[in-house]
Amino acid sequence: MGKAETVFLNPQFSDQSANKVNNFTGEDLTADTYYFKSGQVLPYHRHPHGDQVFFILKGEGNFYLDNGGEEVVEVNEGSIIYVPAGVWHKLENTGTELIASQVTAAGAGHEPRS
Repeated sequence: MGKAETVFLNPQFSDQSANKVNNFTGEDLTADTYYFKSGQVLPYHRHPHGDQVFFILKGEGNFYLDNGGEEVVEVNEGSIIYVPAGVWHKLENTGTELIASQVTAAGAGHEPRS
């Protein structure tokens, strides 16, 4: 059995895009924390091989899902969004405060939308 260790690192924010801190990467599971300044967007992408769960820890915004028809879900602190494998999605900070979101994925892969 491994030992416990601190995995959080203070993110270096960019004005161009959302920022990601990898908390854990295992054989079949990843856990990341994303940070978005006001107006920042995690662009449309999908994970063809696995599901993803977003836990909104702080802030507010819009979560977009597109599986043949776009759906917009307003999110704020405490929101949980499940994204099935293969569904296009993006997250936008529409508020004035920082968004912090913990994201867990199982064997997902990554494909940006062109």
